[in-house]
Amino acid sequence: MTGCCQFIALCRDRQTLRQGKVVEQSQEYSFYVTSLVAQEATAAELAQHIRAHWAACENGSHYRRDVSLGEDACQISGRKAAQAMATLRNLVLGLFELQKHQEKTNAPHFPGWQRKMTASAALQLIKKGL
Repeated sequence: MTGCCQFIALCRDRQTLRQGKVVEQSQEYSFYVTSLVAQEATAAELAQHIRAHWAACENGSHYRRDVSLGEDACQISGRKAAQAMATLRNLVLGLFELQKHQEKTNAPHFPGWQRKMTASAALQLIKKGL
């Protein structure tokens, strides 16, 4: 069976802390759709799937984009310039993933690879088509 079988509404309580004290509280609702029928997954299992999805996002590309490439600290405000920078960041992450997948790098993690990669070496990779 394919298609939408369940809608999930998830309520998150949020607290903003400053110096260990709660300064703001809010609730945020998120909505999800799944093709799993009720008999295929319990509410707890669905919640675990949602947590796993967001953990992969946070620990995967978001962490690398923010910490290694400084995306959140970037001061570029123009829409086209910001899109160009996002494209370049995606290119850099893609080059690393392709080299890792093809076993053409011995760097186990992105920061180590990034420290060794120069602009001219990256251009050579792009020219060669990997």
